[in-house]
This record gives sequence, C-alpha cells and structure tokens, in this order.
Amino acid sequence: MRETGLLPEDHPPVATKKIGVLLVNLGTPDAPEKRAVKRYLKEFLSDKRVVEIPSVVWQPILRGIILNTRPAKSAEAYSLVWTEEGSPLAFYTRKQAEKLSGKIDGVMIDWAMRYGNPSIGSRLDAMKAAGCDRILIAPLYPQYSGATTASVHDAVFDAIAGMRWQPAIRLLPAYHDDNVYIEALASSLERDIADLDFEPDAIVASFHGMPQRTLELGDPYHCHCQKTARLLAEKMGRELVVAFQSRFGRAKWLEPATDKILEALPALGKKNVAIFAPGFSSDCLETCEELAIRGKEQFEAAGGDKFAYLPCLNDSETSIDMLETLVRRELSGWL
Repeated sequence: MRETGLLPEDHPPVATKKIGVLLVNLGTPDAPEKRAVKRYLKEFLSDKRVVEIPSVVWQPILRGIILNTRPAKSAEAYSLVWTEEGSPLAFYTRKQAEKLSGKIDGVMIDWAMRYGNPSIGSRLDAMKAAGCDRILIAPLYPQYSGATTASVHDAVFDAIAGMRWQPAIRLLPAYHDDNVYIEALASSLERDIADLDFEPDAIVASFHGMPQRTLELGDPYHCHCQKTARLLAEKMGRELVVAFQSRFGRAKWLEPATDKILEALPALGKKNVAIFAPGFSSDCLETCEELAIRGKEQFEAAGGDKFAYLPCLNDSETSIDMLETLVRRELSGWL
C-alpha cells in the first residue's frame, strides 16, 4: 500500500472538539443497605487525604472494626433520607448538572462522585469519548480542604494518568469568600427565615468538621469557614453561631461541636433556633439526618422549643445562577 500521509479510509474520525464541565461532590452509597454502605465506606475511609494515619496502622482498624460495625448503623441513617431518586446528594447533584446544561450552550456538563458512583474516572472517560479536549473540574466544596478539594484533584489526575491523549484540565478554585456565593446564601436564607412561623433566637451555621490536626498542619479549611460565616453575617446583618458537625474517632476535632451548641442554647435563653449548612452545596445524610432529625432531637431534649433546618442551595434557581457565574468565569478563553 502506497503511503500518502493520510489516514486509512476505515480509520475512525477524530471526535469534534468540545468543552466539558464536571461537577463533583463527595459521594454516596448505591443503596441504603449494609453491603452498599460498607463498599462506600471502605473507599471513602481508605483515602489517605481523609484519614491521615499510616496504612499499616489504619487498615487493620478499618477492616477489622469499623467496616464490621458502622455500615449497619449508617445504612439505617441513609434509609431515613433515601428517596425514589436515590440519595439526596446524588439527586441534587444530578439536577444541578441538568439545569446548568440548559444555561450554557455548547458545553457538555456532567456530574460525578469522589467516592461511589458515578466515579470521576468513568465520567472523564465518557467526556473524552464525546470529544471533550478541555474539561473544567468543579468540586462543589465552597471551602477548600485537603480531605475534599485536594482529594478530587488527586482522583482527576489519577484518572487521566493512563490516557495517552489527555484533555486540558482546569480546576474550579474554592469560592468560600466569593461575593456570588455569599449573595446566594444570604438571599436563600432570608427567604427561608421569612417563611418560618417563628423568629429564631439564634441562627447556627454548621460546617462539616475536620480534625484539629488539619488546621495545625496548615489546611485553610477552618479559616475559610470562619470567613464565609463572617461575610454572610455582615451581608445579612445578623449574628451567626459557627459550629462544626460530624465528629468521628477519638482525635480532637474543630470546635465548637454542633451537637454541643444545640444542647447548650436553650439554657442560654435561645429556645427558637434555625440551623443551616453553608459548606454543603446539596442536602445529604449529614444535613437531612444529622441536622434535621438528630439535631432537632438534641435541641428539644435540652429544652428547646422551636427548631428549623434550612435547606442547602440544592438545585434552586439561586444555586444554578451562582454555579453558572462561577463556571463561566473559569471557562474564560475557552468559550
């Protein structure tokens, strides 16, 4: 066959170049069942960004104790918040991607989970197969942490490490102090508070907790949370009580703890409380079960009267407008 410098006629055509955006959230089990939760927890708690203990020490504890005791309890908690569309986190993240797709023409927008399904690797493969040669990764964590944002980055670059033809990658920065995020939170909260049948004596901003050691090692997460709360309080003209939830294990965690704050407020004369979770882009187990259900029980058991959990931004119009602004900014020069 004479070489002409052209591809053979049966060679598959190169896909048309496209831009992709991948929204990434933390993760969820596939079902509210012990086996699925165990599989999810094994992946999650094996991430060295999440548990910074040498594997030789941690893995025997994880496999010998935690994975034999915690899945059943966690599955029960998931069953309380599971919907016909799956977990709240998966449902809202999917809806965010779908609604954002209708806002930005000519861009392929998809979603993935850092742990569980759909995986980051599978969605990057699909986007590349669809012709995306430029992809913006958008971790839906307003406040940066090595255990969340950096872990997403790790998974992305692990996934493309095996690709011979890698897409260009951009990473959405943390947006904890971005005015569009603060305004979205403020407008959403003011609307939800106005709909309550009581005036809160205290408004609690509950962020996900992290071990105190992460702050001491230089992780900016605690500072990002405090700045978000300060800017939001200034924007709303209201005082916010900052707290950190979801403690795990014996190590010292960021304080004050959300459960302790809820138990202490009634004795301080704060008997009507509203609580929200500004660090979560979508409602999930930690908001729907830990705050809305268990938090209410803790507050009322301590003598509280009225309690309201205010939902995350989820797939609201406010949320999608905010995401569109953030994404369009990072796509500058590509669109």
